[in-house]
Amino acid sequence: MANELRVTLEIGPKGKKVAAVAADWPGLERGAKTGEAAIEKLQAYIPRYAKVAKLAGMDAELAAITSPTATVDVVERYPGTGSTDFWGISYAFSDFDRQDLSSEALERELALMQACWAFFDDVRVRVSAEMRKGPRGGGRERDHIVRHTIGVEQEWAEKVGVSTPQDAPLSDEGLQAYRNAYCDAIRAFHAEGKMARTWPLRYLIRHTAYHTLDHAWEMEDKDLTVGIR
Repeated sequence: MANELRVTLEIGPKGKKVAAVAADWPGLERGAKTGEAAIEKLQAYIPRYAKVAKLAGMDAELAAITSPTATVDVVERYPGTGSTDFWGISYAFSDFDRQDLSSEALERELALMQACWAFFDDVRVRVSAEMRKGPRGGGRERDHIVRHTIGVEQEWAEKVGVSTPQDAPLSDEGLQAYRNAYCDAIRAFHAEGKMARTWPLRYLIRHTAYHTLDHAWEMEDKDLTVGIR
């Protein structure tokens, strides 16, 4: 990877939206009306993603792709779904997602997914319970966003055999136990060469990381305590 930002572009079937996915950085994905605009938006979010990379101990590695000599390499363009067009979010698998992962690469991706979780947890305890109103999310408050984020992820975890009661992960202990089980299940599926039902494991990891991180940023952007600390 060195100082190269590798990107895949998921193009909506009607060409309304394109999702740019940082191939080597689970969770770093942004959408826009064109591929060029999506890449620019993704690059603009790298400073925010840097907090995740630091939690994973990969801040120096991430810094390399923002250096003056860094380049962007679009490694794949592939068709998305109607949801790609509507939301500007990746909802399809690339050939890159389907590539075999070494055990070392898997652990790197899991470390970044876990860092997204840690960042999400930090955000949810420091932002205001009441969120700034706006078009995104229909005016949801913090606790609603948190429940939604964890609840949807639990549905994805079932793809690797992790089934937990809906409210079980809401305590700190329950959440940690659930997340440990999720990571262990992904490792077990990887060892057996199995997919998460129809999802490649790389897609499961990056989609989980993206969903977690996107809602963490949503809470940061709607935090009413900003500017009064």
